[in-house]
This record gives sequence, C-alpha cells and structure tokens, in this order.
Amino acid sequence: MLNIAVFVSGGGTNLQALIDAQDRGEIKNGKITFVLASNENAYALERAKKAGIETAVVNRKQYDSKEAYDRAILDVLEGRDIGLIVLAGFLSILGEELISQYRNRIINIHPSLIPLFCGDGFYGKRVHTAVLESGVKVTGATAHFVNEITDGGAIILQKAVDVEQNDNEDILQYRVMRQAEWEILPKAVSLFCEGRIKINGNKTEII
Repeated sequence: MLNIAVFVSGGGTNLQALIDAQDRGEIKNGKITFVLASNENAYALERAKKAGIETAVVNRKQYDSKEAYDRAILDVLEGRDIGLIVLAGFLSILGEELISQYRNRIINIHPSLIPLFCGDGFYGKRVHTAVLESGVKVTGATAHFVNEITDGGAIILQKAVDVEQNDNEDILQYRVMRQAEWEILPKAVSLFCEGRIKINGNKTEII
C-alpha cells in the first residue's frame, strides 16, 4: 500500500475527488495519508481534516527561492514514506531537487489537452480564457508526470470535453473539472499505485 501526499493551494475540488474515489474503493493499493498546502487559507485543508488526513502548510511566500522552498517541503515529507505526490491545484512550481528525489513519482492534473494551452503562465482560469479566445471546439484535461519542464512530463491519461457556444471561463472550468479532471486524476493515481504505468522516454504505456 503506497502512501500518497496531495499538494494543494486552493479550494481542493480535485482533492475531494480523490478522497471520494478512495472512499469508493477506486484507488487500488494506495492511500492518501498527507496533504500539504502552499498557504494556510486553502479550503482544501478543511476537506482533508474532515477526511481525517494529516495536513501541513509550507507557505511559498516565506521562502526567497524555489530551492529553499523545495528543501522545506522535503523536510516535511521526511519520514512519511511517501510513494506518490499528487499536485491537485498546487500553484507553486517545484524545483529540481524535489523533482529529482521523486522522479516519476509526481503526478499533476492540468485543465487542457497538453501540449495545447500549457506551460509557464497557463494555470487556473487563465487556461480556460485562452481556450475560449482561441475558438477551439474541444478542450479537456491531462494527468501527467512532472519533470523540470512546466507541464512537460509524460502524459498518463487525457479526456476531451466539448466547448459550448455560450461558455464563459467559470462554466467551462466547472465542466472540465466535472467531466474530465475528477475522473482521470483518481484513475491515474490508481494506475500508478497498482504499478500499471510503464514509462518509455516521455511516453507512457498502461499495462
């Protein structure tokens, strides 16, 4: 049974989707044992506490550099035997040291079909604003591994979502979460915990 740490920054809807999937028995061979927030006001902390999950806050604003922030996170993770880190709406960019120590053991959920609408500066509603401005008819979400390139790690799962004519950022964001993110993130986590993801270069194979 792998211990899972979930990193959060805001409301924690993806964390809730993971908790709900775990309660339904859909995350095989893994358990969420720890939630780390980048700020003390993240409502995700309340969701974790209600589920009886241990939490900690490592506030990004208190550290001068990405490297110092990395070290602070690694200090908090030490001794917890974490087998997988899941970034569920975590808005701080991780540095090389943490990524290196947890190589191919960090999964992120991104609200677009990578490689479209991703990379530096594409997060939260900014993604959906760009989607709507582009005029594309289909968007979606991507669960992927994290490497040193923002949104550049190997893709695990993707799901497409239609863009509808009268959408605004809020409507589209909710549809992408409900129809894609909340579905594929728990699936990707379970596949990892079951040892069913094989990585070949920057591609994955589901065993």
